[in-house]
Amino acid sequence: MQYIKDHKICYIFDPWDYLGPKRRNLLEQSWAGLFRKYLLEELPVDKVAEHFHSYMGRPTKELYAVLGTLVLQQLHDLSDSEVVSTLAFDTRWHYALDITKESDEDKTIAERTLREYRRIAIDEKLDGYLFETLTDKLIDAFEVDTSKQRLDSSHIRSNMRRLGRISLFAATIRKFLVNLKRRYRNIFDAEISCEMASCYLKKEEGCFSQVKPSKAKKTLKLVSEDLLLLIEKFKNHQEVSRLNSFHLLKRVLADQCTVSNQEEKDQKVEVKPPKEVSPDSLQNPSDPDATYNGHKGQGYQVQIMETFTPDKERDETKPNLITYVEVEPAHISDTETLLPAIEKTQQRSCAPKELEADAPLWK
Repeated sequence: MQYIKDHKICYIFDPWDYLGPKRRNLLEQSWAGLFRKYLLEELPVDKVAEHFHSYMGRPTKELYAVLGTLVLQQLHDLSDSEVVSTLAFDTRWHYALDITKESDEDKTIAERTLREYRRIAIDEKLDGYLFETLTDKLIDAFEVDTSKQRLDSSHIRSNMRRLGRISLFAATIRKFLVNLKRRYRNIFDAEISCEMASCYLKKEEGCFSQVKPSKAKKTLKLVSEDLLLLIEKFKNHQEVSRLNSFHLLKRVLADQCTVSNQEEKDQKVEVKPPKEVSPDSLQNPSDPDATYNGHKGQGYQVQIMETFTPDKERDETKPNLITYVEVEPAHISDTETLLPAIEKTQQRSCAPKELEADAPLWK
C-alpha cells in the first residue's frame, strides 16, 4: 500500500521547536534546509508508487523519505550500512526529509529494503530525471545565470579487473558455463564435457591464471576454439541462445577473432592481431558496457557542462551548477558530444549563449 506524506500541510505545533533558535538556524542554512525547502517536494514519488497498490497490502516506507534517502546517500557517498545508521540518528537527515515522528518505522530502514527501492529507481531510470528536475529547480530558485558555461570530459575507471586476452576469453566462457549450469542444469550435464567444466569452473584462479609467455599463443588458440565450440553448439538452442552470457560469447568472438568456412562444419578460428581489435570491444564480462580509450584506458568517459561566472562578476549567493551530464563508453570521440549537450539544455531552457570547450570539440 502506498504511503505518501503531504509535505505542504502546515503543522499546528512546530516539531523542530525543541532545537532552539541557533540550532534551527544552522539547519536551515545547511544542505538539509536547502534540500527540504527546494528539492524534497520535487522527488518523483509517483513513479515509485506505481510499483505498489494504492490501498491494499502492507504500507510502504514513506516514499518522499525513502527516495530522498537514496539521493542523500549518493550526495554523501555512504554505504548501505552507513545510510541505515545515519537515517536513524542524524537530525539533519530528519529535517531534510521532513521526518517528524520518533517511531522506528519512520527513522529506520533495512538494507534489503534500501536495495529494493534502489532497484525500482534504476528500473525507472530516475537518475537522469532526478538530475534534470532538481538542477532546474535550483537554477530557478537561485536565479543562476546559465548564459556562460563550459564543457569538458573526464575519464571514469570502471571498478573491474583488467584482463589480458586469455583471461578475457576464459572469464567470458566461465560466466556462460556458470549461468548455463544454474539455469539449465540438465542441458549443462548433457552437453558440457567434464574436461571443459573442470578447466573453466575451478573455484581458484583457474588453469589460465599463470600461463607462461612461451605458451600464451597456443593457449589463446585453445580458448578461442572452446569459445567457437560453445557458440556453435548452442546457437540454435532457443532458450540458451537468449542468455546474456551467450551474447557475450558471440561478442568476444566477433571482437577478437575471425572465423573461416562459416557455413561449413570444418570451421577454423583465428585470433586477430591486437592492433585489429576495436576500442569498443568487450573489456570484461562483468562490465559489458565499458570500452577502451588508447590514452586513458578502460572504462567510461563523462561529459560535464557547468555554469561559470568571471571572478569580477562573482556573486557568492548564486552557485555555479552542473547543467548537463552524459556518461559514455570510453572510446567515444569528444567531437560527437557538443551538439547533444546544447540540444539537451535547450529543451530545459538552460542552454548557454557562450560555451567554453576544448578545441577538438569544434572540429
